[in-house]
Amino acid sequence: MTPDLQSLAQLLEAGLDPSQLKQAELAILQEEKKPGFSVCLLQIVATEAFKKQIRLSSALYFKNFIKRNWTDEEGNYKLPQNEVAAIKHELIGLMISVPPSIQAQLGEAIGVIADSDFWQRWDTLDLVARLAPDSPVTNNGVLQVAHSIFKRWRPLYRSDELYTEINHVLSKFGAPFLSLLESTDSLIERNKANQTELQQVFTTMNLIMKLFYDLSSQDLPPIFEDNLPAITSILHKYLTYDNPLLHTDHESEAGSLEFVKAGIFEILVLYVQKYEDAFGAHVGQFISSSWNLLTTIGPETKYDILTSRSLQFLTSVTRIQQHAQGFNDESTLSQVVEKVILPNLSLRDSDIEMFEDEPIEFIRRDLEGSDSDTRRRAATNFLRQLMEQFEETVTNVVLKYVDHYLAEYSRNPTSNWKSKDTAVFLYSSIAAKGAVTAIQGVKSTNQFVNLIDFFKSNVANDLVSDSGVEPILKVDAIKYLYTFRSQMSREQWRDAFPLLVKHLGSSNYVVYSYAAIAIERVLALADEAHRPIINQGDVAPLSKDLLEHLFHLIEKDPAPEKIQENEFLMRCVMRVLIVIRDDVVPYTDNVLAHFVTITQLISSNPSNPRFYYYHFEALGAFIRFAAPSQPEKLETSLYPPFASILQNEVSEFTPYVFQLFAALLEANPSASLSEYYQSLITPILAVEVWVSKGNVPALVRLLSSIIPRGATEIATNNQIEPILGIFQQLVSTRTNEIYAFELLECIISSFPPATLEKYYVPILQMLLTRLQNSKTETFTLRFVRFYHFVSAKDDKGLGVDFFINIVDQIQSGVFVPLYLTIILPDTQKLARPLDRKTAVISLTKTLTDSSAFAEKYKKGWGFTCEALLKLLENPPVPAASDDLIVDQDVDDMSFGVGFTQLTTIKKPARDQWPDVTDVKKWVGEYLKTADSRHKGKVAGYVQERLSPEAREVLLSYMRN
Repeated sequence: MTPDLQSLAQLLEAGLDPSQLKQAELAILQEEKKPGFSVCLLQIVATEAFKKQIRLSSALYFKNFIKRNWTDEEGNYKLPQNEVAAIKHELIGLMISVPPSIQAQLGEAIGVIADSDFWQRWDTLDLVARLAPDSPVTNNGVLQVAHSIFKRWRPLYRSDELYTEINHVLSKFGAPFLSLLESTDSLIERNKANQTELQQVFTTMNLIMKLFYDLSSQDLPPIFEDNLPAITSILHKYLTYDNPLLHTDHESEAGSLEFVKAGIFEILVLYVQKYEDAFGAHVGQFISSSWNLLTTIGPETKYDILTSRSLQFLTSVTRIQQHAQGFNDESTLSQVVEKVILPNLSLRDSDIEMFEDEPIEFIRRDLEGSDSDTRRRAATNFLRQLMEQFEETVTNVVLKYVDHYLAEYSRNPTSNWKSKDTAVFLYSSIAAKGAVTAIQGVKSTNQFVNLIDFFKSNVANDLVSDSGVEPILKVDAIKYLYTFRSQMSREQWRDAFPLLVKHLGSSNYVVYSYAAIAIERVLALADEAHRPIINQGDVAPLSKDLLEHLFHLIEKDPAPEKIQENEFLMRCVMRVLIVIRDDVVPYTDNVLAHFVTITQLISSNPSNPRFYYYHFEALGAFIRFAAPSQPEKLETSLYPPFASILQNEVSEFTPYVFQLFAALLEANPSASLSEYYQSLITPILAVEVWVSKGNVPALVRLLSSIIPRGATEIATNNQIEPILGIFQQLVSTRTNEIYAFELLECIISSFPPATLEKYYVPILQMLLTRLQNSKTETFTLRFVRFYHFVSAKDDKGLGVDFFINIVDQIQSGVFVPLYLTIILPDTQKLARPLDRKTAVISLTKTLTDSSAFAEKYKKGWGFTCEALLKLLENPPVPAASDDLIVDQDVDDMSFGVGFTQLTTIKKPARDQWPDVTDVKKWVGEYLKTADSRHKGKVAGYVQERLSPEAREVLLSYMRN
């Protein structure tokens, strides 16, 4: 039965009310199961009689529905064919007719569809026929669709398939696109006095700039190269274009004129970086225009993105020696610093307002490595690029300005504090060279400056003084230490670290936040020998007060969204716990109480993925170091908030909670399973909980932790089959195949062979079917690893003969081709040392203890020995036990999409044979012992079945 439009619209409206949200979502989930659900969402979007908020909500739900339900991992449609066809038919027309806010949501859905279908299954280039030279409204919808599809190319690596797609697009779209550029230029001329029409046409021009970048992002299109003089003429025209009708009244609101110019600069940067040989002749006019723009543009924030892009263009130009030479004299560089760098480095009133009124936004924009298009960052990058070309000259020029601003500050520190901010920022900009890394900050510095002397003379006092220093100057001082942290010695840091800790007590939000940022990064800093600069012993005496103060700052405002606002404070909590390790144990009660409180508060309304990621990482570190000595206390306190998260289906948190439940159990030295965990088994075996992709790795981890401790209860409660049902579900998909093998190996390790006897044939049948019908390289290697896992465990009632017997029950004789074409050759592809070690043990036991290889597969015995010797040429050396916690770069993480691993509780790879340390020695000793046990038969096989070369190598192992 098709959903009723009016009822569905009411549910979408209810979902806009936080008090009805959960109930509405559950009801909509039921509607999803009805045929034609997605088309009904589009019909609501298209119906102007519905409120705009409902239409937007419907578009948003449609986008998310398409993301989840368009295709499976094999590329097959999950929706009925008639629904797929209806969606494709409706979408393009809708994009042309709906408001921009709805277009944005539908555009993302089009991008998802294009990822799987464009262009072979959905050639939307009939779009060309919809373009109308005199209808900007229609054109804007068409171009928005095109941009939604073509922007996918920007980050992709080149491939034949990608270039075939782009060439197909260019063959149909290239010429009409250039014609549209010309006609839009004419329309702008015709409507230069008509504000409404002009705004629409400039929106078209903005979309044309985006598409121009899309179409050029991989390679220079031949049609663009052939028309480059005409194209650059239009680009230059609109880079210098002005019309008062396009100006915005608000100081912070950029308009279409600014966006078009910023888009042109983005194109110029791409062409200078990738196509300079074709574009180089046209660059000069743009350098002059960007200089004119930068020396005349106002300080208003609405011009920030345009100013930043212009500076990015000059930075890219300066990387090319022939263009850089235009700046190569002291007079010119002085002009650049005075007219371009300084105006964009200096604090503006809007920056100070943000510092005071939106402190967290100020921090995020100001931090090195932020992707914000700030003037300061762009000006700094331009200055550093000039310095790379002319280091000494630039340094001399800039230091004169630094001295000037410091002198100005000295004359009246109270009134002229902004001058000192400019001086410190300017000095930092030229002191740093190369990339600034997340771990070490600045790794290379300017040889013509002295960082430590400048700090002592001009910066340190702002850290030491308790009063009379502007908060922004304190932030500058903290940031100086943060930026140049790897340039300071251990001794210097021992003096500076307490000053940072002191500033956590500041009443200013930005000051204490930056102190937390600097403390966290310094605690993560290590020397070349991987020894921490600030070690556990340095921090432990301060840790109780340090943690208590950080928690106080986090919990200052108990509203869920305010607690989560400042991820930098929680990241600092995480780092302190990682550094002090088990020194947290004496403070367990206090720390635990804070974690429980915060978890309960934020679970009611998760709003900042970075905050709650660091929260759960910190909680993971706490569990890792505090739980082994008091597991019951942590289980008792953490079970209620964790269980509440699962019961209330807080989907953002459930993968984290499953990981933390597993870590709690693994940290408990008892081999038994508490009532808490026994009560978890039935809920985590429910099929619904495995539907979310993000849950699967965490659930497998948790189940793999429960099974060895609860094997008896699981067998008694007839829960083996449901667990194997989960294995069957996981092994059928490429996404989850590795987790299927993890679960299977845990099952086989935990239950006696007799308990699993009736399941081995169907298990192997599933694996062999996947190998035959839809194997992947990952699946094949995991299968080979699984074979060696079983083969090596002959002391547990398994072994190679056991495996052969199961395979023969499925199909007699199938083991030989399986062994010769998959297992033996792919054994050499195993990369992880522990996997290779398992293979060595498996192959050795095959040579010594397999009746089938001794009597039936005599040639196979020789092949096995050759494979073993090949592995031993580069013997696996499992890594030494290492409890180092490796940072993840949150900028590279997609929070809320799939699974996020908690590194503080990452499960170490388990060595099934820890006593085997020197594999060559073990192989020789095992062969000798087995030969004795079998009364010389092994030595006989060596003589009969091996080539002279292989025989000599193997005997050398047995003699040593």
